[in-house]
Amino acid sequence: MKKNHNIDMCNGSIAPKMLMFAVPLMISSILQLLFNAADLVVVAQYANEDSYAAVGSTGSLVNLMTNLFIGLSVGVNVLAARFLGSKDNNNLEKTVHTSVLISIVIGFILAVFGVFTAPTFLKMMHLKGNILKLASLYMQIYFLGMPSVMLYNFGSAILRANGDTRRPMYFMVISGVVNICFNLIFVICFNLDVAGVAIATVISQTLSAFLILLTLMKDNGPLKFHIRKLSIDKGILFKIIQIGLPAGLQGTLFSLSNVFIQSSVNTFGDDIIAGNASAIQIEGFVYVAMNAFHQASLSFTGQNVGAGKKDRILKITFVSLILVTITGLILGNTAVFFGNPILHIFTDKEPIISAGLIRLRIICSVYFLCGLMDVMVGVLRGLGYSTMPAIVSLMGACVLRLIWLATVFKIDAWHTIETVYYSYPLSWMITFAVHVVCFLVVYKKYKQNT
Repeated sequence: MKKNHNIDMCNGSIAPKMLMFAVPLMISSILQLLFNAADLVVVAQYANEDSYAAVGSTGSLVNLMTNLFIGLSVGVNVLAARFLGSKDNNNLEKTVHTSVLISIVIGFILAVFGVFTAPTFLKMMHLKGNILKLASLYMQIYFLGMPSVMLYNFGSAILRANGDTRRPMYFMVISGVVNICFNLIFVICFNLDVAGVAIATVISQTLSAFLILLTLMKDNGPLKFHIRKLSIDKGILFKIIQIGLPAGLQGTLFSLSNVFIQSSVNTFGDDIIAGNASAIQIEGFVYVAMNAFHQASLSFTGQNVGAGKKDRILKITFVSLILVTITGLILGNTAVFFGNPILHIFTDKEPIISAGLIRLRIICSVYFLCGLMDVMVGVLRGLGYSTMPAIVSLMGACVLRLIWLATVFKIDAWHTIETVYYSYPLSWMITFAVHVVCFLVVYKKYKQNT
């Protein structure tokens, strides 16, 4: 009997099914993060401090340049979930083929853009000398893999819409092992330094994208992909952009604020830069675990809206908020408690470890606030409101952080690395509160109109 990888999101208990959805997604997201973490560990152990700082300093810029387009996959997820809920197989087929084609096109555009502009953007982030040279090389090679990154993200969004988070997890396990093996081979055996870890990452990303595409091609249901049907449906593309573009802009604006924060961090010297980079890798694992519930709230809400089951929306919201809070509190404070030994994985230099611990204590101890904020965004997008949470996030996170850096951080007594980090929890609290108000207004309108 053929194994069913999908989840019925419109019937039965929500919490168990949401965990079935979220746990594989957590694991696959964590493995995806391990790509860059493995790069850092290998570089730290077998290269030099400049290479370590170079790889670690590129994350915020990579996110800035890719989040706009990865955000479009949110539109794919919401649209596919709705068509699945309403059993509209014709539009679902159009969504699959449109999504695959635009992901490849976007990937090639990003590859060209990244290769030619990476050095300029890194200079704007105050990177200098050998670190700038190495970071530029790493990013240029990394961006050559953008078609694969986009295809994987869009393809995974299609599978998630139907509750299939397990097969992407399996593919990420395979790709993760490949990535680590090639990291070691290229850096230790061929002395390729940052170029080696970048090449290994591109190879592993290409493999995961191929496996996702093969899965869609072998699907026997409405998600089946046919190469001969590869085309862009203008109506579907418009809807994907309508939902996904605000989500992408939101991700880009978050990344933009992080780039400014990274620029502020870069003014404190190499030890702070390296410690900040290490801490970001650790907190990234906590974030993607919480983000699994953002994705769950998005898919569950989308399918139930498509199926017209409005009474389940409020339950989905409460369950998502409870699960993300528990996850954030446990994992965030675990990262703080075990921060010292974990940071030793990246480096044995005490000044770098001390710098990393400062970030972990301020951010990870209250990281659940970020998860709460993201869940509310997921529910609102699942309800079809994508512009509203994007605007709220722009004002509450990006603008507020920039104001904080331009005012409080400029005061001599507050010109510390701690002040830079305090901007995160402050923005999460304010943005979450406003999202709750927006949800109450939207939900009342949704109940009245359906």
